[in-house]
Amino acid sequence: SYNCTLRVLQRTMFCTAASAARTALVGRGSASLRMRIAPLASRKATSGGGLGPVHQRRFLSEKAKQETTDSAAAKEKKGGGGWWNSAEFWGGLGALAGWGMSGAAISDAVNQGPEIISLNMTGVLITYSSLFARWAYIVKPRNMLLCGCHVTNVFAQCNQMRRALDYKMEQGETDQVKEITAKAAATAASAGAFVVLGPALQTMLTGANLGIISTIAAADAGPFTVHFWAPMSKWLISGASFMDLHRPTDKISIAQYTALTLTGLFFSRYSLLVTPINYTLCSVNVALFGSSAWHLGRKINADYLTDKPAEDEAEKKAE
Repeated sequence: SYNCTLRVLQRTMFCTAASAARTALVGRGSASLRMRIAPLASRKATSGGGLGPVHQRRFLSEKAKQETTDSAAAKEKKGGGGWWNSAEFWGGLGALAGWGMSGAAISDAVNQGPEIISLNMTGVLITYSSLFARWAYIVKPRNMLLCGCHVTNVFAQCNQMRRALDYKMEQGETDQVKEITAKAAATAASAGAFVVLGPALQTMLTGANLGIISTIAAADAGPFTVHFWAPMSKWLISGASFMDLHRPTDKISIAQYTALTLTGLFFSRYSLLVTPINYTLCSVNVALFGSSAWHLGRKINADYLTDKPAEDEAEKKAE
């Protein structure tokens, strides 16, 4: 009886030890398997490898957006190297220059006749300020001072447009006024249609798996965002200046072109400090600075540096 009891105890202890060893081996194997699977899962999560082409492109776009935001936040937290790398500093200067442009339009309305108003430039400025008011509101960091100045400029430039059209009507240029009004209406209708249909078109192109076209359509500063169209409107300003390089100096507003020149200077730096970074905006401001500075230099030279004509001197002597 004693021997039987001893054997039972030995078998029980053996079975318990075997079960514990088996459990330990299984656990170790599972841990090893998890260690082998974890890097693969991490790589898939990082690259979006388990997704289809369309979802992978969206995944990578979201990842790039997050990395850009994190980088901007880190730069801001570190101080970014003082005023040179401060988006708030350059954005503030750009906003002040923008307020100068709005003030120039108000000043010209009070002190200058409507004959000096350029209809092409005024129409472009209305479009430009409408887009940049929206851009300043959604860009990071948000620039409410710039947004306010562009809203003001829309109203100021619309008043300048009204004055110029009234002047042309008084001069009997009714046909030209009708032509300008028809073009403005067509432009406004096209813009409205794009705003309404844009989101659906973007979704269609993004999901169509068209390679570079789908990538551009999904971009943060792509053609379906104000980050793209605001700089494009500024190219219209630069283009209007380049197409009119020999405009008579008596029709150039010093206040307006001073503001445009400073805007181009400040925004060339500011566009590289915002989120998302906007290289298109940088390039157009370099061009705007050059063209506006050219007109401003011609105006200053004609009004303050060039000697007066000989007949004016003769009239003074006669008096």
